[in-house]
Amino acid sequence: MSDEDRKRERERGRAVPSGRASRLGVFGRLAGGLAGGIAAEGARRLARGERPRMRDMILTPGNAARMADRLSHLRGAAMKMGQMISMDAGDMLPPELAEILARVRDQAHRMPPRQLRDVLNREWGEGWRTRFSAFDATPIAAASIGQVHRATTQDGRELAIKVQYPGVRQSIDADVDNVATLLRVSGLLPKELDLAPLLLEAKRQLHEEADYEREGAQMMRYRALLSDQQDYVVPAIAPDFSTANVLAMDYLPGRPIEALIDAPQEERDRVTASIIALVLRELFEFGVMQTDPNFANFRYQPESGRLVLLDFGATRNVEPEVAAVYRRLLAAGLAEDRDAVRAAAVEAGFVGPGVLEHHREPLDRIIDIIVTEMSREGPFDFGDRAFVGTVRDLGMEIAADRAIWHIPPIETLFVQRKISGTALLGARLKARVDVRGMVEERLAG
Repeated sequence: MSDEDRKRERERGRAVPSGRASRLGVFGRLAGGLAGGIAAEGARRLARGERPRMRDMILTPGNAARMADRLSHLRGAAMKMGQMISMDAGDMLPPELAEILARVRDQAHRMPPRQLRDVLNREWGEGWRTRFSAFDATPIAAASIGQVHRATTQDGRELAIKVQYPGVRQSIDADVDNVATLLRVSGLLPKELDLAPLLLEAKRQLHEEADYEREGAQMMRYRALLSDQQDYVVPAIAPDFSTANVLAMDYLPGRPIEALIDAPQEERDRVTASIIALVLRELFEFGVMQTDPNFANFRYQPESGRLVLLDFGATRNVEPEVAAVYRRLLAAGLAEDRDAVRAAAVEAGFVGPGVLEHHREPLDRIIDIIVTEMSREGPFDFGDRAFVGTVRDLGMEIAADRAIWHIPPIETLFVQRKISGTALLGARLKARVDVRGMVEERLAG
């Protein structure tokens, strides 16, 4: 290992601030660093005879690095919100904010060995190592709420053990409020936009994701729902090693789903079709959906051709009314009835009254592009992104009118998050799938 690699490894092992005061201190240092950066950037712009805007002074490369570093250090809700916004907004984010959130998504630090040991001593008792023939202290994955270790029990069972970062659950509400304040101060969100319902739901969602007992139950629920399916495999919980802050399950080998980008076209198409089929079943058959589209929640087994499904913390019920709205929206699209698509989009809450009143023309152009693309003969080519730029530009034209911004209904928002994330994965794999045929079959059934 080179000196640079050792340095990078040390930096990745950063203790998670677990107390309220220590986490507030991180936000305080972030605010102080941003203030210093804003002052310096403002002085430079004034010296050049410019009239600086707050947004321009905040979203500098230096401030982007500060925000990404501090949010990644905090993990928990702070890092999770960065991941959620980054995945959900996709091409619609300003480039500067997209860079910050991409860094937050990728900069997952792990707990140092001493902090990990202290957490497991509290959960399992100090003699816990005797229960394993092997326990790898280096995590195989590190994310926003916890990190995952591979272990082998004394009777030979291979486990993946997710350990929650200390203090994460207790800090959720304050972290969400602090991140929202940062977004407000950045000037990226209009003052008129009522964030209260979204923040309340974000807190509830994150509390559920931090409840490992609930996640274990949802994992076993999915395991039962998909027990007759050959395309998917879901790990089983190991209850003897699971607690409120530790979730132990079968270790299932697999490759990152993104590794399929080098696979033959037929294989990429088949895997993407399997994921889309699962989303359709969740929406119209199961009445429950794992709403986190993070690519890390899928692994692929080349030998069996199966998808390993992971991380069920964001699982939530899909209300019948939400499924019915999506059914009407998709049926209108299949019929190429643009007026019905518009009406269904309004009913679903994707389009607010202000858009219809003031921006009808760009909205209709967006609908026309999407309906036209989805109605083409043959498989839909997710890798062909030519139309995305036009849709993005039209969307940004509408979004420039900050007075008409609104937040869709929460239940619809989470379902759409999964659908949008699935489309992003299809684009990453450059898959070609007969989406229209799949939707027609599901709606007919």
